[in-house]
Amino acid sequence: MAPATLPKSERLCGKKPVAALMDRGRGGVSGCLRYRFLRREGIEADAPARILVSVPKRNFKRAVKRNLLKRRIRESYRLQKELLPAGVDIMFVYLPREVLPSAEIYAAMTAVLSAIASACGRQLLDSQ
Repeated sequence: MAPATLPKSERLCGKKPVAALMDRGRGGVSGCLRYRFLRREGIEADAPARILVSVPKRNFKRAVKRNLLKRRIRESYRLQKELLPAGVDIMFVYLPREVLPSAEIYAAMTAVLSAIASACGRQLLDSQ
């Protein structure tokens, strides 16, 4: 098993991919996280999953708290990313107005990743 890392190639950046995710992506809410995902097509379908993490400045004025929450979300994802198929772009948005412990974020991430995996599995079956 490869070490659980989060290299630059697994981070979603750039206007076009983010705009495509916002326009054509599907999403939902699970626990403390809102998520939106889009299955990539063509050549990029075999590339690793890419993520974008957002913690609203409206809810947390101090950058220290926003950064803490983003670290916790990325860490929860990093430890469980093997649950996802390749070729998925995902955006996570933290919803509560208070800082939750890592265990709650980890549990919400588990639910989100399993929901995305099952939805992508259904998409694969539908396209075949």
